[in-house]
Amino acid sequence: MPERMLRRGLPRVKGGEPWPPAVVVEAADESVAAAAAPSAPVAAESTARERADAVPSTTGGALADAPQEQSAAPAASAAAPASAASAGASLRRGLPRVKGGEPWPPAGASAASADSTVAASAPILAESTGSSRTDAVPSTTTRAVEDAAASATAPAPAATAQAPAAPAAGATAVRRGLPRVAGGDPWPPAGIAPVVVAVTPSADTPDVGPISASGPTSGVSAPEVDAAAAAPLAPAQAATSASAASTVAAPTGPDVSTPLRVRRTVWQGTAPRHGAPEPERSRLRPTWTQAIAGLLGAAGLGIIGLSAIAFVRWFLSVDFMQDFLAAFPGEYEPAVHVEPGFAPWVGWQHFFNMFLMVLIIRSGLRVRSEKRPTVFWTSRRDAKSKISLTLWFHQALDLLWIINGVTFVILLFATGHWARIVPTSWEVIPNAISAGLQYVSFDWPAENGWNNYNSLQQLAYFVTVFIAAPLAVVTGFRMSGLWPKNAEKLSKAYPVEWARAVHFPVMLYFVAFIIAHVALVFLTGMLGNLNHMFASQQSDSWLGFWLFVAAVAVIAGGWFAARPLVLAPIAKLFGQVSGR
Repeated sequence: MPERMLRRGLPRVKGGEPWPPAVVVEAADESVAAAAAPSAPVAAESTARERADAVPSTTGGALADAPQEQSAAPAASAAAPASAASAGASLRRGLPRVKGGEPWPPAGASAASADSTVAASAPILAESTGSSRTDAVPSTTTRAVEDAAASATAPAPAATAQAPAAPAAGATAVRRGLPRVAGGDPWPPAGIAPVVVAVTPSADTPDVGPISASGPTSGVSAPEVDAAAAAPLAPAQAATSASAASTVAAPTGPDVSTPLRVRRTVWQGTAPRHGAPEPERSRLRPTWTQAIAGLLGAAGLGIIGLSAIAFVRWFLSVDFMQDFLAAFPGEYEPAVHVEPGFAPWVGWQHFFNMFLMVLIIRSGLRVRSEKRPTVFWTSRRDAKSKISLTLWFHQALDLLWIINGVTFVILLFATGHWARIVPTSWEVIPNAISAGLQYVSFDWPAENGWNNYNSLQQLAYFVTVFIAAPLAVVTGFRMSGLWPKNAEKLSKAYPVEWARAVHFPVMLYFVAFIIAHVALVFLTGMLGNLNHMFASQQSDSWLGFWLFVAAVAVIAGGWFAARPLVLAPIAKLFGQVSGR
């Protein structure tokens, strides 16, 4: 047989050689095509060419398969001669072989040397887009067959009918592609044969163009049927075509028509086919049942509180309780004489302590809830001691709070005012019980804060200054970076777990003390109490109130300023600040 060179196309890798490699293949004997009668109608050829040009290239091989399907005929019928019509036909031009070059092949190239066995060969039926090129037609000769079919003459009238395709024993399997799941086997499974439909054309068959099924749901591809090409059929051939029914070869192997049920992982777009999912309910917005339960719970607590107040008022009206209140009115005279009034330093210490406590509680809660800090602080002395900026702010506030507390205690003992908050007699216990019952009954005990606190106030201040504050300092120091890391025996004797177990309850105590303290200040004589704490005077003027408002404004400003944008420049004065 004569030999010919395959047409080479674009390289498969950047900068590589054109594909396929330069090989020589054997061409079929053209005598078979020459023996066919030259009676092909020109109309069929033009129709086939126009339809081939009209089909987009995205049909996945249907453009090249349509001319082959129209020119196919049974082996027993004669094929149109390819040499007669293709003598002056030019090859279809495609992409350039080099970047910026001319389309390939060059203009005016003849297709006379194309393989002419297409008209006489068995029908090549189109399959799905992913399997239209099977092993029956080598991939290296596919483009040559397409060009020959496109430039060949129109098929003879007898060549327009195709015999029903039957599945052969050695049918070509569908080409397998990528797996549908990660790490799985190639899809479709091995042994799947294509489903082929043989269409019987007739005079009244509608022109539906090339039909190509793609995807795993179908393996059927129907050839293009042209009424103009089917018109000149011979009577005997028409009868044969009419008697031939369309047959479908049953697929072998597992059913692949149903797609996998995989959860959608892509966005549905601005106009999804299915309705968008309902937005999740906000956690801050309770449901009706939760709101009703909350209201019922609040009402229950209110009823319990009113009942307790009524019970205590009745209990204090009993005779023996009246004698108890007369013996222990709620305060006692201290054993050490204390000058009345408050020095100005007490007001300043009180304000600064209040400012620091609010920010310490805020930063401490932020440290507990912060999962992935965004800003870090590193000491200049120890580059390995990197902590979050929030933790640095919390520890810096702790140091200032300790300095302020130590200064307060020193001045307290230096001026003799320590006796105001340090119990000097055991009478403090029954008097504290009496004052507590009077507070619960809303029959307030006699207030004489300018000269002396009642016993319940004295115990509360003593616990806060001399017990809760030292516990907060000791436990905070154990959890901070100032704790010596090499002191193994000391760390074993004082585990950090103990410090964490005590530090948070101490913070809760301070929160409860602040709430109760502020509430009693406003309920038991607001103007007088505020003048004592902020104006250092015994009067009912509004000076203390406005100073208190100014103090609250400063605290609120510090609350909102406690963020990295403001803290970072301050932290840079004592170390290095970085994002990671």
